[in-house]
Amino acid sequence: MHDFKGLRVWVNAMDMVEQVYRLLNAMPISEQYGLSSQMQRCAVSIPSNIAEGSGRYSAKEFRRFLGIAYGSCNELETQLLLSTRLDYLQKVKVDPIIRQLDELRQMIYRLRKSLE
Repeated sequence: MHDFKGLRVWVNAMDMVEQVYRLLNAMPISEQYGLSSQMQRCAVSIPSNIAEGSGRYSAKEFRRFLGIAYGSCNELETQLLLSTRLDYLQKVKVDPIIRQLDELRQMIYRLRKSLE
């Protein structure tokens, strides 16, 4: 249906994943298989769902995968906020990623609307 690599929302999501992986290098080693691992999977699921949905045969299916990506944005933000509350990550380093997530949610929302 769409070439996902040409979608700006996918490119921005990939950039955000890079930032998350770099940020998580600062997480305690004790969280390597816990919260840190969950955050990595969650971050990767955002561009992955955009890519998977773009390859589906109908706009309805694409919208469904965009909805999953949107939900993963919310999940990742929750995990980032929890990491700052637990003093695993510094708020000053998390805030730019949360702003990226806000932009991604807006882009995903607009793309979903355009497919209706």
